[in-house]
Amino acid sequence: MTNPILEQLTQHRSIREFEDRPLSPHQVTELVNAAQHASTSTFSQQYSIVSVTDPAKLHAIADVTGHRWMVNGGHYFVMVADQYRNLKIAKAHGIDPYMLHSTDKFLASVFDTAIATENIMVAAESMGLGGTIMGSVLNNPRKMIELLNLPEMTFPLLGIALGYPKDKPELKPRLPKASMHFENQYDLDANFDQELTDYDQLIREYYQSRSTNGRSETFSHHIVSELSGNRNLRSDLFAMIQAQGLMTH
Repeated sequence: MTNPILEQLTQHRSIREFEDRPLSPHQVTELVNAAQHASTSTFSQQYSIVSVTDPAKLHAIADVTGHRWMVNGGHYFVMVADQYRNLKIAKAHGIDPYMLHSTDKFLASVFDTAIATENIMVAAESMGLGGTIMGSVLNNPRKMIELLNLPEMTFPLLGIALGYPKDKPELKPRLPKASMHFENQYDLDANFDQELTDYDQLIREYYQSRSTNGRSETFSHHIVSELSGNRNLRSDLFAMIQAQGLMTH
């Protein structure tokens, strides 16, 4: 017997080409509902979701991310780490909000946001939709905060561009399980060099054979490129997080 959920999870592809067809209000509500039922640290629900429907704001976010294609999707969410709501509750009850400013609580809000984001993506794919989770909203968090009128104790973490897929990209191979799944202790064993060599070859073949945007690249090349990029990119993240009142201790 096949398991449709496992089948869906293992067939995930990032979709960047969409039909000219918006999501319905009902679909958006269903996606938000799926997010709300994700696991949440200590049931504190430390995130919020902003649906961006204003074309001017969508174009501004496209400028931040550097990805113009997102404007043509069916719907765009920005996922926000949020301790502001809980700050208001603490103040209403005369409680010192010291803990809300901690690294522990900021990480909890990051976890909550990320888990809710994945729930939206899984739910969207179950509805015949596709999309891409976009960390590139962090390229200019100050601009994102201004665009979305985000208060203190909040921070934009991820965007989600969703819509009806216009194409179906080839499935990108993942790392070999032996290189990322261990038993009882971390154990990136002596076979990793060979496993990486084999995986690099697999990724090279994938990029060379796929139907669009073919190129010559391996996983190792990708990681080296990521680490050799502009060192000033997102260099203000820590300062901006603290300026929002988060992770101050």
